[in-house]
Amino acid sequence: MSVVLHPTYFPSIATFAVIAQKEIIWEVFDNFQKQTYRNRCYICTDQGRHMMNIPIKHVGVNEGRQLYSDVVLDKSTPWQKQHWRTLETAYRTSPYFEFYEDDIKPLYENTEEHLFNFNVKTVETILDCLGIQKEFGTTLKYNAQLEHMADGRFLVEAKKDIEIQYQEYEQVFGDRHGFINNLSILDLLFNEGPNTVDYLMNQSLKFL
Repeated sequence: MSVVLHPTYFPSIATFAVIAQKEIIWEVFDNFQKQTYRNRCYICTDQGRHMMNIPIKHVGVNEGRQLYSDVVLDKSTPWQKQHWRTLETAYRTSPYFEFYEDDIKPLYENTEEHLFNFNVKTVETILDCLGIQKEFGTTLKYNAQLEHMADGRFLVEAKKDIEIQYQEYEQVFGDRHGFINNLSILDLLFNEGPNTVDYLMNQSLKFL
């Protein structure tokens, strides 16, 4: 069964396990909501769990809600440079950062205008790193209730914890903070490298 998801910024491990295991349809017609994984992800630094947030251009109150697919990146601040520097600082000593950095870094040098498209590129880049071939469908309209498809759109909610404890793997700062569950796929990739595929394929999707 296909699963409908929101493309998010370097998705969480829970979301990427769904992407790896299932046929995915991107939700295109939803409204943008604040404080979700649409424009944030969580990694681990020497200070522990750390949020990287993408600034966006907000529409005026009089214009009402805007579609997620219409949200434009705010390039008035050097967020791309800051995010890449944060990743370098956090993961330079991880086993596989140098192996994948040439694939990841160009995302922080691109001229993409829209958040939705940028997020899709982060997903596609990770899939390329892992050697996973995927084609994605898109919704044709917004439906609150889905028929003949599983609804994974709740995974976009950053404040909603998935009640599953993932198998622990070695994390760069694990000796300081212990294992931090369900971080961005980047944490798994930089620490586990090619083992990431098996890890994702072996995760339970009961939360769907």
